[in-house]
Amino acid sequence: MHRRRRSSIRWWQVRRWLAPRRAKQVAAAVLAALLAIAALTVLNREPALRVSEQSIPGTPEPGGGAVLLDSSLYLPERTPAPAILLAHGFGGSKAGLDGQARTLARAGYVVLTYTARGFGASGGLIHLDSRRYEVADGSRLLDFLQARPEVARAGERPVLGVAGSSYGGALALMLGATDQRIAAVAADITWNNLARALFPNAAATGADQRVGVFKRLWAGYLFSSGFNAASAGGSGSNGAAPGGAPPGGAAPGGAAPGGTASGGVAPGGGSVSCGRFAAELCASYQRAVAGGPPDVRLASLLAESSPAGVLDGMRAPTLLTQGDQDSLFPLSEADANARQIAAAGAQVQVRWRAGGHDASGANDDVSGIQRRFFDQKLRGRAGSSAEFLLSQPGAGISASSGRTVAATLRASGYPGLPGRPGFTSRQVTLNGQPRQISAPAGGSPAAVSTVPGLGDLIGGAAGLGLGGAAGLSRLPGQSAVFSSDPLVEPALVIGSSEVRLRVTAGRTGEATLFVSLHDLGPDGSDTLPARLVSPVRLTGRPGQVQLVTVRLPWIVAEVPAGHRLAVEVSTTDFAYQLPTEPATYTVALGETLAAPGATLSVASLPVIEVRTGGARAWVIAAALVVLLCLAYGWWRLRSRRPHDADPALAQVPIVVSDLAKVYADGYRAVDGVSFRVERGQVLGLLGPNGAGKTTTLRVLMGLILPTAGSIRVFGHEVVPGARVLSRLGAFVEGPGFLPHLSGRENLRLFWAASGRTVKQAQFETVLEIAGLGDSLERRVKTYSHGMQQRLAIAQAMLGLPEVLVLDEPTNGLDPPQIAEMRVVLGRYAATGRTVIVSSHLLAEVEQTCTHVVVMHRGRLVAAGSVAEVAGSGSTQLAVDDVDRAREVLTAAGVPARVVPARRALEDVFLDLIGERVD
Repeated sequence: MHRRRRSSIRWWQVRRWLAPRRAKQVAAAVLAALLAIAALTVLNREPALRVSEQSIPGTPEPGGGAVLLDSSLYLPERTPAPAILLAHGFGGSKAGLDGQARTLARAGYVVLTYTARGFGASGGLIHLDSRRYEVADGSRLLDFLQARPEVARAGERPVLGVAGSSYGGALALMLGATDQRIAAVAADITWNNLARALFPNAAATGADQRVGVFKRLWAGYLFSSGFNAASAGGSGSNGAAPGGAPPGGAAPGGAAPGGTASGGVAPGGGSVSCGRFAAELCASYQRAVAGGPPDVRLASLLAESSPAGVLDGMRAPTLLTQGDQDSLFPLSEADANARQIAAAGAQVQVRWRAGGHDASGANDDVSGIQRRFFDQKLRGRAGSSAEFLLSQPGAGISASSGRTVAATLRASGYPGLPGRPGFTSRQVTLNGQPRQISAPAGGSPAAVSTVPGLGDLIGGAAGLGLGGAAGLSRLPGQSAVFSSDPLVEPALVIGSSEVRLRVTAGRTGEATLFVSLHDLGPDGSDTLPARLVSPVRLTGRPGQVQLVTVRLPWIVAEVPAGHRLAVEVSTTDFAYQLPTEPATYTVALGETLAAPGATLSVASLPVIEVRTGGARAWVIAAALVVLLCLAYGWWRLRSRRPHDADPALAQVPIVVSDLAKVYADGYRAVDGVSFRVERGQVLGLLGPNGAGKTTTLRVLMGLILPTAGSIRVFGHEVVPGARVLSRLGAFVEGPGFLPHLSGRENLRLFWAASGRTVKQAQFETVLEIAGLGDSLERRVKTYSHGMQQRLAIAQAMLGLPEVLVLDEPTNGLDPPQIAEMRVVLGRYAATGRTVIVSSHLLAEVEQTCTHVVVMHRGRLVAAGSVAEVAGSGSTQLAVDDVDRAREVLTAAGVPARVVPARRALEDVFLDLIGERVD
């Protein structure tokens, strides 16, 4: 008793001693929590914005008619503040700039957006960024800003910046070079010389060196937007592919608001409708389409619309961002802009980013890049202006937008500018004998390198091996290929490489050729970087041997050791105007004075290093630790909390209801999508880049939360950490294997991390499906891309999940492997399980999937069985007695046969998304 009493007294004394201290600690913790909540409330409070709509007078049309420009003014919470004028892409409107404008206004800028003349609710006609009209309109918009008291001033001058993408980017450059009030210019994916962009010519000999190869498909895509501008509706977006949305707002009968509908004269003398294009520009375009060379008047009009003619007057610091997958305005256009601006004495920053007009879904955070640039130049904040940034293939996710971005490299400065080292070259020997190649009459059939806005889709189709190893870009008898030996060490190709060719022209002495640089893998893969080709038009005497140096497309590509570099010369390309007469040419490799022998000069840059981001590594690491701790605690709470389950959907694998996702920068990736997936279905999720497919899959897998709507798996709502996710297996955005381990060891390590038993993995069944054989025991670093793809699919199948989600599962597989995978997925679904396949390979989806969901710009455009969707839009005649109908038709001399009333899925897909090219 005595001992117990002493112990009790001691514990009581300890508690008495701790009590005041514990109270203080609790009080301190509560106070800290309250302060943290208050700080978060202040930080999360969005600054108040004021937005007003107004019409601003623009430059009158030649006939004197008044032109009003539809505009919106965004005022920040605190003024006066620097002002930024935002210009949109071709076919767009001010509505597409609303998200970027609000972000800039919250950052403390006065922002003016407007719809360019000839589009939307603005008046006037389209003069294609003419200095006399669109650029003059820009100066009138600056007059409006200068008169506003909310705009900050440096002395007597207003503090003004201008930014835009594509059509808006050229406007920004020309306005910055001609209006000295501009203090900073940011131009994205735009042109330097519009004549060179639409009539490119890599090299030429003979008397007529000015005539290039007409970029027929892109020009038609651009001009069709203007022809259809009398249609109602439509809105564009900053950086959208030109013509990506129909410009609306014209008055009935084709008259543009504030202007007059124009007409052109067809080559044969007939009148054609030009929508809201100026008549002179329209007529010149019609002559070019008819096959004639660009005449003097068209050349003058295109020069009037080119920054090249005015950049010698640039004094404002300029940011140039250009996409590395852009067959309309390639990296060479940004190079020309940078050199001219530097020669004029202005500061210039250059960034080559992922994406472009052919791959809008892979963009870097252009709005964020431009905002940081304006912070430096309009607010005087610190920042680097010398380094040159460029994107390197490699996956990452933008923290601000949630979209896929590329890894980033940097150099000390943009090459070729004063005081900066230029591009380097590496000589690679090519092999190959002279080849005779043919150009078919009328250029049909033609190889397909890319289609406007659908570059990734064409690249995916090429992966099927259609038309040869290079897919659609190579047709038998139309191309010659000269390749190197396997590379001993990897090559980082940056810029424009060069090759010397000897071409013997046919009976006319002229030749139109398309030259491209390829990456040939040891597994037979053939990659055309960025899907770009260099057109070449040669003129000379019949039978003349012409030695020509070809500048290959500007690209950023890493070619691994063991791969081969190859130069392909083709006689056709679907995107360009082709000769009508058939011809035959002989193509051979040529020597250069600098490097005797048949060589390829591979462009690159010195001292390139991986860029980890703006913050220091330890800051990033600390932030990650904190985020992981918070995420783990939040996940534990969410996973323990029971979520509402719908018993009626307990047997339905997936139900998507009114799903929407809007990222922090205002980008609406998914907008009101609903569909349902049943057991036993193989569902194909289709759509071009930026359609919202990957965002939908991320919500399905619990990686991100939706803004609105929901996804239910077997009746349970999907949230991060939800237990129902254990019934899903997924392979999305590339595998993450340890290269020094074998395939089997990687699979076992992955399964061990799941915390489930080895028996539950069902390894033997999964490995039989994968069919890797003895390769399973080899280290993954020795695997080809196709083998890694098959191993990743096997990893997703571990445990035989009830729902299997696969993103591009056949990427990198050869045709026999694709056929085998098709059978595997069908058998997997036949067991009552469900498979979801996101893919660009439409022909493969048509053979593999039972059902499809088609998305475009975040919305659902079609859903149903493959037969239903493929049959949509087709017509058929139904009869009660087929045999009797056949007898009647035969008696009447009309042959009859039974055919399925459906079209190829690819045709239906292009119709659904409204981007068919005829």
